[in-house]
Amino acid sequence: MRANDRYRPLRPVPGAVTDDADSGPRTGPDGDTAVGEEERAVDGARNAGDDAVAFGDLSLPQRVFVAAVQNPTRGVAIVGLLAFAFSFYVAFWLVFPRIAALASVVGFVLVALVALVYVASDRMSA
Repeated sequence: MRANDRYRPLRPVPGAVTDDADSGPRTGPDGDTAVGEEERAVDGARNAGDDAVAFGDLSLPQRVFVAAVQNPTRGVAIVGLLAFAFSFYVAFWLVFPRIAALASVVGFVLVALVALVYVASDRMSA
């Protein structure tokens, strides 16, 4: 790309090369639309039993899966950060084992307290 290419005026894109060029109604050989009553009935039967599931009704692993499917780049970034944190934790254990052991015990106690509060609040709300 030359330096002066960015100042060149843009040309209109022909309709034949756009992504939605074939998005119009399809017609059959007889001139009638290709989507008939049979296809509409199949689509209606396929979607008849689908009820929208509320996000709050999903379990935690299901929520993580939905979030990963909706934005896979964020999921990959989070996995990379977790891998970096784990490697940092291993290096911390190798350099300062006693301090790392103390930090691990404190972390486990805090996680146990949070889990206990979660279970207690879940039982009280039910």
